[in-house]
Amino acid sequence: MSFLTLDNIAAFYGPSQALFGVSLTLEEGEVCALMGRNGMGKSSTIKVICRLLKHSGGRVAFDGQDIAALPPHKAARAGLGLVPEGRRCFPNLTVYENLIAAARPGHWDFAAVARLFPRLQERKDQSAASLSGGEQQMLAIGRALMTNPRLLLLDEATEGLAPVVRQEIWAAVHRLKSETGMAILVVDKSLAELRRVADKAVILERGTSVWSGAMSEVTAAVADQYLGV
Repeated sequence: MSFLTLDNIAAFYGPSQALFGVSLTLEEGEVCALMGRNGMGKSSTIKVICRLLKHSGGRVAFDGQDIAALPPHKAARAGLGLVPEGRRCFPNLTVYENLIAAARPGHWDFAAVARLFPRLQERKDQSAASLSGGEQQMLAIGRALMTNPRLLLLDEATEGLAPVVRQEIWAAVHRLKSETGMAILVVDKSLAELRRVADKAVILERGTSVWSGAMSEVTAAVADQYLGV
């Protein structure tokens, strides 16, 4: 049985259907790229996994447990760590306060996060609102890690950042993969970077899984068909 399983998921926002049949599997220690053009259901899929959006059809299982009935806070306690699109740091709290807000016991404490992102140590007592966009993204990742998740979900973690900062974020993702063996589901538009870190890929189109396979099999033809403008 897979570590994470989504089987033919359907989901709605009110009367509007967003997902029509999303399926994917992820094993422990794997990195999966969830790909697709804008508006194809990637963030909605992430929300379903984290129980921020209820699904109306299909099955979601994490570590062998059907999690359909779990509220979001219990999904987080089960080991799902979300880095949401848009970062969503608490602006009036300090860096340290943001990091400990939802911290749980385990390897990932402030010292471990500071080793991954030294800038957060330097900015420890600053408010999140005073940070640059890249520093806020590091903070959002660090905050998720301090819940000591078993599965990390990164939703557009490099969106809108300067190239040098994007490289820092990708370097951190590489370290997480190589040093922790953590399962990671990552949504991003950088095909070149995803090729370097992801083991497999699932591509969505109009809220449906239309392609899945090894990341090495995402050829130029596949990218042009499903990811091109």
